[in-house]
Amino acid sequence: MPWKECKPMDEKLRFVARLLEGEQMAPLCREFGISRVTGYKIFNRYKEVVWML
Repeated sequence: MPWKECKPMDEKLRFVARLLEGEQMAPLCREFGISRVTGYKIFNRYKEVVWML
């Protein structure tokens, strides 16, 4: 079975979706292998884009 291709934007959207479902930032960042600073940047950028719509 071939590996699924993983695109950065897909991972970011998966990360944000799980935050919106109520998961905690720190454990989720550990799972995704990113720092909390990066996690908050991703989430804040998402909120800015949604707010502008």
